[in-house]
Amino acid sequence: MPTMGKHRRTKRSPLSRGLVAVTAGGAVLALPVIGATTASAAPAQSVTAERAGVSAAAPAKAITAQKAGITTYSVVKGDSLYKIADGHSLDGGWQRLYKDNKKAVGDNPGLIRPGLELAIGAKSKAKASGSSERTATADRADRADRSERSSAPVAKKAAAPAAAPAAAPAAAPATYTNDLDGWIKESLAVMAANGIPGTYEGIHRNIMRESSGNPQVVNNWDSNAAAGTPSKGLLQVIDPTFQAYHVPGTSMDSFDPVANITAACNYAADRYGSIDNVFGAY
Repeated sequence: MPTMGKHRRTKRSPLSRGLVAVTAGGAVLALPVIGATTASAAPAQSVTAERAGVSAAAPAKAITAQKAGITTYSVVKGDSLYKIADGHSLDGGWQRLYKDNKKAVGDNPGLIRPGLELAIGAKSKAKASGSSERTATADRADRADRSERSSAPVAKKAAAPAAAPAAAPAAAPATYTNDLDGWIKESLAVMAANGIPGTYEGIHRNIMRESSGNPQVVNNWDSNAAAGTPSKGLLQVIDPTFQAYHVPGTSMDSFDPVANITAACNYAADRYGSIDNVFGAY
């Protein structure tokens, strides 16, 4: 193809192949979808029963809302939060999945290890159950408050209004070191915000093969170079591919480390499912 030439491996050269290769293939990992289960609770006690003298404190199971099921998913190699959330049609997408499992995943949503157990729907369950209990408790408190007001003498002076809660301070923007580690981490943050899968390990492995970590490398000898579109940067991207898969918010300079990594991972996700699935010429 005129914009995507086939790369050949160099002979003991620090340069590796360009990003685009029409003969390379890949497979997107099919994710298992685990069915959710639900449990129902008995209906809440009626107001008529309470007026007849029945205790207002209903059994716990009588005021517990129907509980949503929890799906537990075990991460396999090549997974990303985006792919898992999409495979389970999760409302809120990968951001919801990350929020529900942040304690298990850690601070980097782009880095999940095989074997990690993720709970899908856990927060929904807790929210549904808590909402029902709060509703029943609030109902009883409201009735008690009305009864107290009807028997208590009228206060001479109204109570002062409660002070408004102080606004939480804004989170400080993330900072990254100006080296290979920092470039990969910053790119992962951009990828997560744009739903592009990939892990630190998958990106680092391909960078070391393609450029040995040098963001200024240019391949001037292969078929792409002969066609006038040499491979450039950390992941050896040719200009037509960089422009087609450039991610908004990053530099338009293909030598920029973060822009180069992000565009390459966007291309790899489109062609192979994830940069993690790339182990050779791509």
